[in-house]
Amino acid sequence: MSKEEVDAYLAGVDEPARATLERLRKDILSVVPDAEQGISYRVPAFRMKGKVVAGFAVFKTHLSYLPFSGSTIPALAKETAAYGGTKSALHFPHDEPLPASLVRRLVETRLGEIGRRG
Repeated sequence: MSKEEVDAYLAGVDEPARATLERLRKDILSVVPDAEQGISYRVPAFRMKGKVVAGFAVFKTHLSYLPFSGSTIPALAKETAAYGGTKSALHFPHDEPLPASLVRRLVETRLGEIGRRG
């Protein structure tokens, strides 16, 4: 895994989605500045102590925040209710970044899940 892999992924993304994902990357790293960046399952991912804590992807009709967990988003159901998606992916528009406060809660919730599992 390397930061350069994420850079390459983002270089292939058109605006405004690229800027939105760059902001998401910055917001994730503000919570976990020591995260290892790279590609996991063909999407940018951020690992802490070998566990993926966050990721994102671009699709034709939306962007996705990926906690790499089926319980993170449901745990924040009230805070994520305004967004579409699944229990393991939060969907949002190409030109509307997720609020930094929500990104913080998503990452912190995932970190808590990992901590409980050991």
